Amino acid sequence: MHVPQRVIRPQLTWVVESQVPTKHGLMAMNIFRAQSAHDAAHIPTELPHGTASLDLPLEHVAMVHGDIQGREAIAVRIHSECMTSEVFGSLRCDCKEQLDYSLSEIVRRGCGMVMYLRQEGRGIGLANKIRAYNLQAMGHDTVDANRMLGLPDDARRYEVAREMLRHFGVRSVRLMTNNPEKVTAIESLGVEVVGTIPVLIDPNQHSRAYLETKRDRMSHALPQFGRDPSLRSG
Repeated sequence: MHVPQRVIRPQLTWVVESQVPTKHGLMAMNIFRAQSAHDAAHIPTELPHGTASLDLPLEHVAMVHGDIQGREAIAVRIHSECMTSEVFGSLRCDCKEQLDYSLSEIVRRGCGMVMYLRQEGRGIGLANKIRAYNLQAMGHDTVDANRMLGLPDDARRYEVAREMLRHFGVRSVRLMTNNPEKVTAIESLGVEVVGTIPVLIDPNQHSRAYLETKRDRMSHALPQFGRDPSLRSG
């Protein structure tokens, strides 16, 4: 059956929904289409190495479990794409594990939503993310690597997430995040955040330094790491 597109705001259009069985449970997969890449991320117009602009994918996903229409204080994860981890299994970060945990947790709670936004590399795009990886291999942390490329520490934007919440009539959320700046960014868009749910992943030998940088330089609420003493931060 053909489902007509429904315009939610000039910047975002709901396209289609289908029930998808996953290893976590049954999810309603909703696809939204943004009109402009800059609805998903805001980055400098002039990028390093002769790159003049960045075209990010414009289709975003809301994975919904249970009936969230008009609900309050539901568990919501706003998750940004990480191809390196989620597709190719990179161990440099904890993104894949955070995504899996969030999907499992909303099923466990019986209701919730994971929004998957297409803003790779905290909004700088895949190519620049790999350029930053090369600098990290030389000993620079993720913050300094971005700055050496003339890029912001975090270029993500969340207007798309706000419009998804409006589409479902969600009135308030418990945000699944360790990042207080994400809470501030969402609240600045008029979304009521009634609390947070930590998403804590034990580090591996490759991700430890990255997680320490998120804790020490990006204000993420991360406690002492892990059950393996050799991986804990000081």
